[in-house]
Amino acid sequence: MYPQSPRQDFFAVTLNLGERSQSGADSGGSKYWRRRRLCWRKWKQLSRLQRNIILFFFAFLGVCGLISYINMANHGRAFTSRSSEEQKIELDIPELNPAVLAAPQKADANQGDFPEILPQKTRNSHQGRLVNLQIKAPQEDQKERPHDDDTKNLEEEHDQASNENKSERTVISWRGAVIEPDQGTESPSNKMQEPVHKSSTAEIKNQKKPVPINERQKAVIEAFRHAWKGYKKFAWGHDELKPLTHSFNEWFGLGLTLIDALDTMWILGLKEEFEEAKAWVKTELNFGKNVDVNLFESTIRILGGLLSTYHLSGDSLFLEKAKDIGNRLMPAFNTPSRIPYSDVNIGSGVAHPPRWTSDSTVAEVTSIQLEFRELSRLTGDMRFQTAVENVMKHVHSLSGKNDGLVPMFINTNSGLFTHLGVYTLGARADSYYEYLLKQWIQGGKKENELLEEYINAIEGVKRHLLRKSEPSKLTFVGELAHGRFRAKMDHLVCFLPGTLALGAHNGLTADHMELAKALIETCYQMYHQIETGLSPEIVYFNIHPQKGHKDVEVKSSDRHNLLRPETIESLFYLYRFTGNKKYQDWGWEILQNFNKYTRVPGGYSSIDNVQNPSNPQPRDKMESFFLGETLKYFFLLFSDDMELINLDQYVFNTEAHPLPIWVPV
Repeated sequence: MYPQSPRQDFFAVTLNLGERSQSGADSGGSKYWRRRRLCWRKWKQLSRLQRNIILFFFAFLGVCGLISYINMANHGRAFTSRSSEEQKIELDIPELNPAVLAAPQKADANQGDFPEILPQKTRNSHQGRLVNLQIKAPQEDQKERPHDDDTKNLEEEHDQASNENKSERTVISWRGAVIEPDQGTESPSNKMQEPVHKSSTAEIKNQKKPVPINERQKAVIEAFRHAWKGYKKFAWGHDELKPLTHSFNEWFGLGLTLIDALDTMWILGLKEEFEEAKAWVKTELNFGKNVDVNLFESTIRILGGLLSTYHLSGDSLFLEKAKDIGNRLMPAFNTPSRIPYSDVNIGSGVAHPPRWTSDSTVAEVTSIQLEFRELSRLTGDMRFQTAVENVMKHVHSLSGKNDGLVPMFINTNSGLFTHLGVYTLGARADSYYEYLLKQWIQGGKKENELLEEYINAIEGVKRHLLRKSEPSKLTFVGELAHGRFRAKMDHLVCFLPGTLALGAHNGLTADHMELAKALIETCYQMYHQIETGLSPEIVYFNIHPQKGHKDVEVKSSDRHNLLRPETIESLFYLYRFTGNKKYQDWGWEILQNFNKYTRVPGGYSSIDNVQNPSNPQPRDKMESFFLGETLKYFFLLFSDDMELINLDQYVFNTEAHPLPIWVPV
């Protein structure tokens, strides 16, 4: 018998690397309980602080594990939901997006079926940058797609879209548009800037809901289609339609109406008409013609129209054509003073002043800057921008102004103002004032000399040209001729309320907006007080109380209406910045009168007599700006989408062609 050894505290761990014996299996339970008692004894030997620390550590691990599990579960659900939504967006599944540019109807189709407006991209989240829109060709009508596509077809379409996105970033539809959310509009660079398309899934999800086209906009689309049908049938590829004689008028022979209307068709969502016009531009538009063109008219209508359409469609065809016409217009600046000649032969490169004078009008030489500056920004060729900015600097330095108001003519040889002492905001001077403000906006509000000139000019208008009529006390802008005031106001002056409102929106003083509201009331009354409800070209205001007289009087030589856009333009700006629907109602009244007195079977016609409702005497001429400006501004005025052509991202040239505002990256 062995002596009993002293008791010691220990525990043993046995590792059975081989097969467990039967006895080992039987004793496993007792060993398990011995180990538990031993661990419990060790736990009790720990201090309370040690035990609390250990418990807290395990509790912390438990909480972290629970949070991780919840996050992983939510991520899985979000990924499943997002993948489904992305697939619907990329494949344009009808039930998600039923109104992405429905196929345009024929000109005589039911007016009830029109495309809906998809939301415009909102301002980019990066501070100090504005989003530049890029719009690709309108998509096919969702109604024309089969609703019972099998899974294989959908998967093939999805795979194709995924492959394309490897080289091109995801895009967002907006009336057939591709919105590029991250491309800032920069000042001129040294190489061509190509459209960059990028968006994230989050940006797609954050887009606002589609804004449907309303009944008034549908009426505008129907009016456009009616006019376009006549142009296509009787004047295709020519400058202007003669809707009564079913013929055409040629000015430059460059398809003015077609080019002027390109961006209008895009904004209205008229895919079929746009594609037909684009095909003509691609195959038929040739600037290598031995023809004299007016520098100003060609710049605002052709160059401006091509640049705008390039920005909206992203199609380089329009930029290439813009570069071509831009280069062909440059010889106009080869004058002793660098003040451009009014006319240039785009085939031979020979420029000259009008046959009857060596003067150019101030409006013509100072209302080409937006377009040439933008052409330089896109191409990196600074010749265009330098030429037009030198004109502005020269005019800025001239004497002969009257509190910011400029004479109407400037001599291309001496570079000096001529016909001094006559000041107007009507013909030959109007858009000079407009482009002072708009160049400042286009350039990112950095060119303070332009803003200074604009503010001085508005103060000059207030001091010298503003009066009130009798009996209604309408505020109007007259003319000053050698110190003598004339209560004469061109319809062209009705651009001013919109320009004033745009300035106020961009931070100028509130009194500019108040003046804008007063003047737009006057421009509306120039329609409302006339027998046909359409404004004449020129009106005279009564400034002395006379019993039985209206505020507005019209001379027989001034009672024609050319389908001009200026009042509709200003109504658009006032509605966009105030939200007051009376401006829409006024515009609707004017559109109805256009339809009543100027619409003819072949299109729309200027009229000779706005004071004779029974016989307005159609002139057999539809100006290109009716499609390029008037109907475009009607459509924008009636839109319920207050961001359709965002005025913090675009500035309209004087022919209503939107160009992007330059915002540094």
